[in-house]
Amino acid sequence: MADHSQPGDPDEPDDPSIPGIPGFPVIPGLDFSNVDMSELLRILGSPGPVNWEIATQIATAVATDGEAEGGAGGLVAPSDQTQLEELARAAQTHVVAETGLAATFATPVRAMGRREWAELHLNALRPVLEALATTLGQAFSPEAMQGLMDEGLMNLDASLTDTPDGMPRPEELAAIMPMMAPMLLGVQSGSMIGYLARHALGRYDLPLPTADAPSLAFVVPNLDEFEAAWSLERTDLRFYVAIHEVVHAATRSVSWVRERLLALATDYVSAYELDPTVLENRLGDGVFENLDPNDPSSIQALAEHPEELLGALRSDRQRVLLEHARVFHAVLEGYADIVLERIGRNLLPSFDRIQEAMARHRIERGEAERFVEGLLGLAADRDDYERGAAFCRGVVERAGSDGLNRLWESAAMEPTANELVAPGLWLARIDLDLELDQDPDQHPDPGDVT
Repeated sequence: MADHSQPGDPDEPDDPSIPGIPGFPVIPGLDFSNVDMSELLRILGSPGPVNWEIATQIATAVATDGEAEGGAGGLVAPSDQTQLEELARAAQTHVVAETGLAATFATPVRAMGRREWAELHLNALRPVLEALATTLGQAFSPEAMQGLMDEGLMNLDASLTDTPDGMPRPEELAAIMPMMAPMLLGVQSGSMIGYLARHALGRYDLPLPTADAPSLAFVVPNLDEFEAAWSLERTDLRFYVAIHEVVHAATRSVSWVRERLLALATDYVSAYELDPTVLENRLGDGVFENLDPNDPSSIQALAEHPEELLGALRSDRQRVLLEHARVFHAVLEGYADIVLERIGRNLLPSFDRIQEAMARHRIERGEAERFVEGLLGLAADRDDYERGAAFCRGVVERAGSDGLNRLWESAAMEPTANELVAPGLWLARIDLDLELDQDPDQHPDPGDVT
């Protein structure tokens, strides 16, 4: 992409990073040094596959950067709620006329701060995060780790038997891993969601696999900062974002679309597999040499670097699943971009300038996107937007907007990877589908990437 920098451009992001995860923030306020062991064990022993207490605390701290409730990340003015409601209702009228997805008229509208956005998404992403945590819990269970040692796949006994005092022995590692997994997921989930809350303008900046009903959630402090950084007219920017959010909420009002997003992410996180060679190398490199179950500060050090464990989880099956996700996300994002352009270009005098700023916004959050992609199987990079938009334009050229809107009739309408680059193939198939009376057994697999 060409360099669009100019006076008034926002500064490049300067977020501190956790080593090994570019762009991922250091966790403020995560300090176990003054926590007594009974309190630490209570936190570690929180029931469920994810430690939601830690996730909530960290998400709030990262989202607000430690500010009080009334700070930039907290409360919003009633006038913001009123204006955004009015703009959202206007956007809904135009989007329904363009897409035919009238269910979006019932979508609630909320103006909020970063804290509330983080809380909303901790709940909305809960099913996927718990599926991920269950997978990790199984991979690092005492039985699984002992089984790897019994089968000779890991030589922990040889590498750790003669270790210095304070370094955990294999049986101690096997015992502590199941207790650590929920905390590590709480740390990682809270940090990820808190970081996204500092950048998101609405709910659908990224195609997150949220399980709740669609809603419109505008992050007012982020909108204000974006407006100031690019010297944009407030009403134009907010109406642009409202159209974008309404299109995404409209497509998610289709039940099979929500189910597909959730299934893609759940399948991906359930396919993590422990690579014993990678784990053994990390153990041998001394990653855990200071881990002492009786020392809270050593547990804090591991919690600050969850990638040391997640890095040992790899699966060839995930690559195939990720390709499936890329196709579906490309279609969703491409469709939203096409509808946004058709509506916005006619109504917003500053449409091109806002579009340019949004393109830069996508680039600047790229490191965060790549981390979320690696964790949840999310794929929405620049090439995906372009491929999806090209597919939608190709369909409109051949069959008009009505032909494109047939995407949402049923799950059988989801394009394959081949159809994404050849929209004529998709149109030919869906016409054939009508002759087959929508028999699902005769449809190609929507996730086909051959």
